[in-house]
This record gives sequence, structure tokens and C-alpha cells, in this order.
Amino acid sequence: MEVSRRSVLGGGAAAAGAVAAAAAAAPAAAHPGSGKPPKHREYVVRGAHVVSMDPTIGDLPDGDVHVRGGKIVAVGRNLEVKAPKVDGSGMIAMPGLIDTHWHLWTTLYRAMSSSSPETAYFALNVANGVRALPSDLYHGARLALVDALNTGITTVHDWSHNLRSPEHADANLRAHREIGLRGRFSYGTPQGHPATSLVDLEDIRRVKREWFDAGKVPLLHLGLAGRPPGLVEEAVYRPEYDTARELGLPVSYHANSTRAHGQIGMIRQLAEQDMLTPDTQLIHALYTTEAERAAVRESGASVSISPWSELLIGYGVTPVPEMESSGMLLTLSVDTMSLVGSADLWSVLRLTTGLYRGIAEQELVVGTRRILEMATIDAARSLGLGDVVGSLTPGKRADLILVRRHDVATAPVTDVPNTLALATGAENVDTVIVDGRIRKHRGELVDVDEARVVRATEKALAALLAR
Repeated sequence: MEVSRRSVLGGGAAAAGAVAAAAAAAPAAAHPGSGKPPKHREYVVRGAHVVSMDPTIGDLPDGDVHVRGGKIVAVGRNLEVKAPKVDGSGMIAMPGLIDTHWHLWTTLYRAMSSSSPETAYFALNVANGVRALPSDLYHGARLALVDALNTGITTVHDWSHNLRSPEHADANLRAHREIGLRGRFSYGTPQGHPATSLVDLEDIRRVKREWFDAGKVPLLHLGLAGRPPGLVEEAVYRPEYDTARELGLPVSYHANSTRAHGQIGMIRQLAEQDMLTPDTQLIHALYTTEAERAAVRESGASVSISPWSELLIGYGVTPVPEMESSGMLLTLSVDTMSLVGSADLWSVLRLTTGLYRGIAEQELVVGTRRILEMATIDAARSLGLGDVVGSLTPGKRADLILVRRHDVATAPVTDVPNTLALATGAENVDTVIVDGRIRKHRGELVDVDEARVVRATEKALAALLAR
């Protein structure tokens, strides 16, 4: 796609002035709300309606969750535990949401896409990407992680596709170390990278050694954000894949996203190359044959869909019933803030439910609990974290959220899964716990200065647009 540099930079200068003015006018940081959360290593969430997403435990209308040392010790009613209490009355307790595909760095220019040919999504990514400094990736990723934390997302897959240098990779990872969500960091090629050139395989090795083997980001694991057959030639995709497997890294590909990609048969080619395994994630995959869906299912690979971005970019209507009924492991994501604007994964749950029923032309074809599974336990399995998070199960790490039942937007609650999938938004998330650490309490983030993060991001964007 051709893009006019003069048009982008001219529009960028005007936008830079607006962003700078907004940053200067931003209010000072608000004081955190009253009522401090317990800082103890051990506590009990008491009296919540527990939606465990564990088929053995089920739902507990008046349940407790005992947490010690970042781990779930017990889930049940009236647990006899002497430990500080987190009041769960009037709340729904459930596993934290898991987003399986998100280009965090593009949050730097949220909702900037699709206003003109110059701001069409891919053109905009290249225009902003090629002049992005390492600090720009830091600010974009940090804002995204704070947004995720606020909305109830406790695990995120950072599909980082603008790593222009080792310094860019380090800056992106510093945002993760600072905010501290769980997830996967997938190392990708920078915007504008030639299809004939390999990703920086030596820097992937360095990042693995210096960041992951050294334990600097203990809640993250490393992956490869790859390019599939049909997008690049074998001389590129094969050594990239083979290096990832040599290093023990999972791989992720945007594949069969458009009709043209479907005709190329990217997923068919991945299967023919023995590149579909349980460690392979496919993104979008809207245009697949029955044989390709069977190959994905039988290989144990997973698919991450992002219905909002797929609609807004014009890929088409996500064929949710066809994909889910094929038996593939299907999960959800918000994808990119420059295109969709909102990191509210709850809205993706609603849209996915609507697409499933609308395309099938059947109201009762799917229940909301099935959609919740896509954003919790199934998402955890797809990222190789099924034994770690995704359900409120004793022995797993304590990633959980509390949703208020008596808010104007959620009351009255008659069907808890329906309330979660159809009525809940970020504003109803009262408490967010990541690895046992309480990060949001009584509706406010407890250890992040939101206003400071926003001001710094706005300043970074103004500088990028002015360059």
C-alpha cells in the first residue's frame, strides 16, 4: 500500500499540537480511594459468587477463595482459615480475563486509524513504526498494560511487531517489568521489514538470555511473532521457525485473515510443513477450508480471533459458529488500539456471543458460559498456561477479579454468566489480583499513577507525530 509521507507528516503536525495541548491540560494525579487492600501474602476472598471455570468446583453462590503466596490454596464455602479478609459480598469472583493477541505498542496512537487513506491501519503502522523510538514502544506498551489491568485482563499476549533494534525490545520489556501482568512476549519483525529478510534471530537469543533466563520478567514467557508461508518464502519462514523450536519457543502467525490469504492457503502450507503443533497459534483465520480447520484441531494448535478489528478493518464477519463447531481451540483478543480504540475485552465477549447466534440464526445455539471459557480457561491453554491460570483451581496461581453485582450497569443479576458476558464493562471491575498481588481495589488501581502514565504517553505521541 502506497502512503504519502507528506500527507501523514502534515496531518501529524496538527495532531501533535492537539495531543501536546491535551497533555499540558491533564489534571494532576488523583489520590487513591479510601480502604487499602491487604498487603499480606495470605488472605481470603469471602462471600463472593464464585464462577470458578473449573468443572469440578463449579459455581459457588456464597464462596470463598483462599490465597497464600500468590497461589490459590482452596475454593469453597465457609473456609476455616484465619487470614485477612477481602470482602467479596455483592461481587462475582472469576478468573482474570486473558487476551491472546495484542499489539501493545500501537496503543501509543489509540483510535487514530481509518480516517483517511494515510491513516488506514497498515499504512499508519508503517508511518508511525519506522520513526518510533525505543521510548515510544515503552510508552505504548505501558499504557496498554495499565488499560488491561484496569479492565480485568490479567494475562496478555504482546505480539510485538516493531522491534527495530535491541534497544526497542528492551524498552518494550521494561514496560512489562514495570506493570507486571502475566503473559507472552512474542518477538516480531519491525514495520516495513523486507519480506526477504529474517527477523533478528541473534537478538531473540539475547532477549531470551538477558530477560527470560535471567528472570527479569518472571510472569512472562517468550515467543516468536512469525511470518507464515505465502507471506514470505521458505528461506525466511523456515529458519525463523526452526530457531524458535530450537530455543523452545511457541510461535504465532497471522494466517488466512483475508479472502486472498485464504486462497493462498497459509494454514494448509503450515500443515504441510509440519509447523502446526500445540505450540502454534494462528490469528484471525477467517477464511479456512474444512481440511485446514481439521488440521488445526488435530495438531492441537489454537486460533485467536478479534471480531472488532476484523470488522473494522474490513476483513469480514468472523465466522464464529463455523470455527467453534470445528473443534479448534478458539480464543479472543482486542488486537490493536489504533484500530479498535478500546481494550475492553468484555465488549469482545458480547460481540462474539452476538456473531455466534446471529450467523447461526439461533438464539440458543450457544450459552454465555461457553464464550467466557474462550477468554479464560481456553485462552490459558492456548498460551501454554492451562496448568497455571484460567480457572479458580487450588494449586493454580491467583489471577482473579471481582465484578460488582449491584452497579447500575449490572443490577439486577439473575443469570451470572449472562451478566458477565453481556452487561459487564471495565467500570464494573472492583478488584484485580495478579499472581496473588492486589492491583485494583474498590475500583481504583492501587500502585499505578494513571494520570502520570497518560501524560507521558501523550507527550511521547506528540513528539513522534512532530518528527
